[in-house]
Amino acid sequence: MTPQSGRDGESRRGSESRSGGAEPDPRPTRRGLLLGVGLVGLGGALAGCSTTAVPYDANEAGVPPNGPAPAGMPSSGAMTSQATPGSGPMSSSPASRGGAQNTRPARKKAKPKGTVLGAASDIPVGGGAIYKAAKVVVTQPASGQYKAFSAVCTHVGCIVNKVTNGTIDCPCHGSEFKITNGAVVAGPAPWPLPAKQIKIVDGQVILL
Repeated sequence: MTPQSGRDGESRRGSESRSGGAEPDPRPTRRGLLLGVGLVGLGGALAGCSTTAVPYDANEAGVPPNGPAPAGMPSSGAMTSQATPGSGPMSSSPASRGGAQNTRPARKKAKPKGTVLGAASDIPVGGGAIYKAAKVVVTQPASGQYKAFSAVCTHVGCIVNKVTNGTIDCPCHGSEFKITNGAVVAGPAPWPLPAKQIKIVDGQVILL
């Protein structure tokens, strides 16, 4: 066979294949490949848009190899955000919330009961002070020793007006009483001056 005749035979076989006389080529065409890839991409996009969580090893229908998960239980691919007591920055223990409330404010110093007559420094040692409004006379026979008596004279009820030379003196009729115990030193007063209860608190004379 000459080269020319070989080429003529090949051209005839090629024309027969193009004319449809021979069997179609089993290899996929380029257009078919592109169409298949497009369908697969569309299916993946539709699957990605689904809001249902699908396990990573599920089949195309979304069913895992061991079957569908029981109702009420999240699948392996689902995210859970179940809050636990005491977790998170917003939780706080009762101790931390009530810590400030458990601290009691300092108690204010209670005021002493009774009537404040005046400062203890106003009463001289060996003498005394007369408080006419309260009708009380307070003496200090010795340093730091305080005595108190009624300032009403036991003769006719006059108010004593001075403390001098160790005695409490009445201006009406001259009666005198001792600064130590209120006893009568000079009449006409028949009885001693009644004693009164006092105490010294923070330098103040308090009549009880």
